[in-house]
Amino acid sequence: MPIIRAVNGIVEMHPALSVSPRPPATQVASAGREDRKKEQARQTADQATRLAQQAYQQQAHQDIAPKPALLAQDLMTSPVTSLPSDRTLLEAWSVMKHKGIHHLPVTSVHGALVGMISDHDLLPYAHELESVNSPGPSAGHILAHVMSSRVLSATPTTEIHEIARVMLDEHVSAIPILDSSRHPVGILSTSDILRAIAHQSPLELWT
Repeated sequence: MPIIRAVNGIVEMHPALSVSPRPPATQVASAGREDRKKEQARQTADQATRLAQQAYQQQAHQDIAPKPALLAQDLMTSPVTSLPSDRTLLEAWSVMKHKGIHHLPVTSVHGALVGMISDHDLLPYAHELESVNSPGPSAGHILAHVMSSRVLSATPTTEIHEIARVMLDEHVSAIPILDSSRHPVGILSTSDILRAIAHQSPLELWT
């Protein structure tokens, strides 16, 4: 409203200045809370974005550098039991039964691998080998006459997935592991691989 002022008995009227109305205190407080909520939401979104970026970078790094695959030396049975090629079938049968094994690397007089013999190879002679009192004539045959001379082998640093592929392709259940001089230092069977899968998880076989 205009301001009325008396000066020397004369009344002067001055128009009132336009003043914006002041918002109520409750409205000011509500607006402040809204601003704070928006700022907190922005900070939360920024933090979530940073965490997502970090997770993506970590995953990308893992994809670039996967864990190394297992090697033969990680799963093989070592030391390995072997017999020279001039030992008898009865000796091989007795060793297998005593140690509870199914495969024996056969070596030369110098210790190099020359063949393999398994319990399946000895099954045709089992009735003679099992005779306690008087083993049959086959019990005295030497391993060199019965063993498999075509033997697949691997080194301690051969990857497990490669050995498993060869086992499947060639239908073999055990592979001797040889050093640089072709001396057996271990043996890897399908049972060793299955045992590792059962007890070690996750297992990096195929990277």
